Amino acid sequence: MKAEASYYIELEHHYGAHNYHPIPVVIEKAAGIHVWDTDGNRYFDFLSAYSAVNQGHCHPQILKALIDQSQKLTLTSRAFHNNLLGEYEKYICNYFEYDKVLPMNTGVEGGETAIKLARRWGYHVKGIPDNKAEIIFVEGNFWGRTMAAISSSNDPSSYAGFGPFMPGFKLIPYNNIAALEAVFASNPNIAAFMFEPIQGEAGVVVPDEGYLKKVRALCTQYNVLMIADEVQTGLCRTGKLLACDHEQVKPDILILGKALSGGLLPVSAVLASDEIMLTIQPGEHGSTYGGNPLACAVAMAALEVLKVEKLGENAEKMGEIFRYRMQQLMQKTDLIATVRGKGLLNAIVIKPFGNNKSAWDVCLKLKEHGVLAKQTHGDIIRFAPPLVINEAQMHEACDSIEQTILNLH
Repeated sequence: MKAEASYYIELEHHYGAHNYHPIPVVIEKAAGIHVWDTDGNRYFDFLSAYSAVNQGHCHPQILKALIDQSQKLTLTSRAFHNNLLGEYEKYICNYFEYDKVLPMNTGVEGGETAIKLARRWGYHVKGIPDNKAEIIFVEGNFWGRTMAAISSSNDPSSYAGFGPFMPGFKLIPYNNIAALEAVFASNPNIAAFMFEPIQGEAGVVVPDEGYLKKVRALCTQYNVLMIADEVQTGLCRTGKLLACDHEQVKPDILILGKALSGGLLPVSAVLASDEIMLTIQPGEHGSTYGGNPLACAVAMAALEVLKVEKLGENAEKMGEIFRYRMQQLMQKTDLIATVRGKGLLNAIVIKPFGNNKSAWDVCLKLKEHGVLAKQTHGDIIRFAPPLVINEAQMHEACDSIEQTILNLH
């Protein structure tokens, strides 16, 4: 007899750290845009593992690459060469038009790697005095929970009680070109500006049109590296291959992760020019699993799926439908304050309702209507389904969202 969902939830509560607060659903299997719980109930997945399964759950082509490679070679470490790393490095560098790639595993490792590269470039190329390099971040950023990541955060839930923090970081407001230029002009020791082209965890905050181009121009003017954290916004999520492509700008350092493996295993990558990448020499940075043969095979398959299935174009079309449906819903209810997003990275802001109820309560009700989504920052719900969703499925999911919210009155 199959165990009750409460059994699995209690196991996690009893034996696991209490560092997450999940929606109370126990997922057992998944395919495409759907997941099924242990009771056999089917749901639309409108989180996509925080945009890690852009290609859909268990994509057969990516799975085949995983299975085939796992039966031959999975790990050598970087102490030896393997027959896939170079092929993958060539493939991804040509795909994104960069000179070099440094493969890692998780998105936050990609961020850490980018910071190390920027500091080393600052000292060896820009001529910043030793230990004086500064990295500029924006308020509301989120790129992980390592010590460096929380040192760049202004969210107390990320940093409170974990000090002392990493030096050499400074925060300025997001989507504020005047603040960026002021900080650049005031300090010659700035090595890089690291930011998300669209802020994900902050609640899908889309900057003003032209912001990315102005950032690029200022970074060039002041000889500061532009680091784009595209771990969540990249790989067709926003309707373009990269969110930076919406304004045709190219960052000096590009960080990728999440959907780089189609959700099969942790794979991340940092891409840059020779001038930046070759400042790090053997023994100065690395990862036992970074660039492992299994990850290389899976990442190439995942990137191929994005291109062959034209998932950027589909994300653009389906995102327009979603935002239109939510804007129509706004006309029927006073519970939605804002609808925003780009491609299939979208959010709605929920006004407080009932007896101090919030977006969390809406997510619980959405689950009952067959849609899984997750709130962030109390009043925001992100909606980010796999990019393989079609028009009929989108309307069916939007019908469920509309029914859920209208029934809250």
